[in-house]
Amino acid sequence: MSTKVDETYKPKILAFCCNWCSYAGIDIAGITHMQYPASIRLVKVMCIGRIHPDLVLEAFARGADGVLIVGCHVGDCHYIRGNQFAESRMTDMAEMLEGLGIDRRRLKIGYIFAYEGKRFSDLVHEFTREIISAGPNTLKVLT
Repeated sequence: MSTKVDETYKPKILAFCCNWCSYAGIDIAGITHMQYPASIRLVKVMCIGRIHPDLVLEAFARGADGVLIVGCHVGDCHYIRGNQFAESRMTDMAEMLEGLGIDRRRLKIGYIFAYEGKRFSDLVHEFTREIISAGPNTLKVLT
């Protein structure tokens, strides 16, 4: 059975990006004119290890269709183990989201180096395709 994808659906994706590696990678993507979907909104944080699950829940409650968390590669965190802490926290968060009826595919964590603009572009394209296939978030509670 094939499912038809709505071509007009433009997902709202919130991306929390670390100041050190991922945000620099985003700059490289922009400087080199790499394309990525305009539906993504970027929030710069000092380290993804500081992203509290409440921020993720609020993003979904306010209508985000997906939340992407992008930080330094594991082992290269400027704050030693911040990205490892974030990964552990987001694994727990995915289980919590499922308990609330939110598909765990709507939350993704990725890692890029400062010079990996292409990798960032690819990550955003891939996540956007996943969110489009999942459809709109039906949880919107807050405005």
